[in-house]
Amino acid sequence: MAERPYVLLSVAMSVDGCIDDATDTRLILSNDADLDRVDEVRAGSDAILVGAGTIRRDNPALLVRSSARRSARVARGLPASPARVTVTASGDLDPAARFFTAGEGARLIYVPDAEQDRIQGQLAQTADAAAGIEVIGAGDPLSIRAVLADLAGRGVRRLMVEGGGTVLAQFLAEGLADELDLVVAPVFVGDPAAPRLTGSAGTGKRMHLAEARLIGDVVLLRYLPGLPVANAPFFQ
Repeated sequence: MAERPYVLLSVAMSVDGCIDDATDTRLILSNDADLDRVDEVRAGSDAILVGAGTIRRDNPALLVRSSARRSARVARGLPASPARVTVTASGDLDPAARFFTAGEGARLIYVPDAEQDRIQGQLAQTADAAAGIEVIGAGDPLSIRAVLADLAGRGVRRLMVEGGGTVLAQFLAEGLADELDLVVAPVFVGDPAAPRLTGSAGTGKRMHLAEARLIGDVVLLRYLPGLPVANAPFFQ
């Protein structure tokens, strides 16, 4: 078994590098054709990860939208949608969020070891523990590498990371991304307070551009930030 899954980062940004604006309403940067492409990538993944901040801000369901793709997964003996994963140091998650309530399947919440019992108890008071919700300690402080190792042990071979900016940047900075699917939209946000890919210092290494594709009015840039891993479908 691989030490970690193949990690694909998926993000859309404006021409000035923003992944959202600073308002309370989510800025949709992708178009319908690109959202369908993202849905196809979801359907081909074993798990989808977002940070707790994305759950609080955007309230995503993280489900495969296409009924045909869901049916195809079920026909292969898989859940209709991939497992949903988040990382949180505080446990500040609303049990009414769609991460917990939409659809079925596993919901894995990775937390610092020292906070595991507290966060588990906090969620158990309001969330149905029998609905596939599991709180897992992943080091002190919380370690992305420990998260990936645990996911690999659960049979996750392909992980899609959809946000937010800090989580995406952390994967890149730690050299834990095998592919970056970056969509650039013809939108200028122009607000210094708008979120971007930010986090700890990067490696400074150049990425390899594997593909550039026009999808309607957006451009998909597929980068390979690091060396391929053995189970990467992209390299077969």
